[in-house]
Amino acid sequence: MDSKNYHEDLSHIRSMMERSSRFISLSGLSGVFAGLAALIGAGYVYYVFQREGISYLDGDRNFFGPALVRELVLVGTVILLTAVLSGYIFTANKSKKKGQKIWDSTTKRLLFTFAVPLVTGGVFCLALLFHHLFVWVAPATLIFYGIALVSAERYTLTDIKYLGYCQITLGLISLFFLGWGLVFWTIGFGILHIVYGLIMHKKYK
Repeated sequence: MDSKNYHEDLSHIRSMMERSSRFISLSGLSGVFAGLAALIGAGYVYYVFQREGISYLDGDRNFFGPALVRELVLVGTVILLTAVLSGYIFTANKSKKKGQKIWDSTTKRLLFTFAVPLVTGGVFCLALLFHHLFVWVAPATLIFYGIALVSAERYTLTDIKYLGYCQITLGLISLFFLGWGLVFWTIGFGILHIVYGLIMHKKYK
């Protein structure tokens, strides 16, 4: 009996330490919603290509002008804001149900660790846009986003690093297929997010 209580106490202590050192209320549904938003955005971008007379899948005009790139950047920004907002809502609801704080020292460390490579990548991509090196933006966003996820793993669910590895790998592959950014973005930010979100929702619901 004493041995049973001893192991239960150890399990309880381990659980408390895990909660204090890691932000474990990330919602898998937020990943699914972000992925769906990315797919909708990709569909809209494909519509824009059709509108501009670009046969994207034929590969004839996969290098775009500044005006079109600005519109694509605007679409991407809207998708990003939608994903961030939905992520906050789903995660806040999950934290509330578990009786956990969504904003504490662990969350701050998580956001800082995640933001450093992400902001660095964002500035790098702005420089690419400034110099009209548009075809490099898709690989860069995937790679830096993946690095940010791997970095954030220290303060949240360990599983998130696997999504990061997939994004990095996808970004590196896309370096050899410049001009096909929409396809790689759709896979990385759309399909991979949905698959990851469903797995996490099932595992940690």
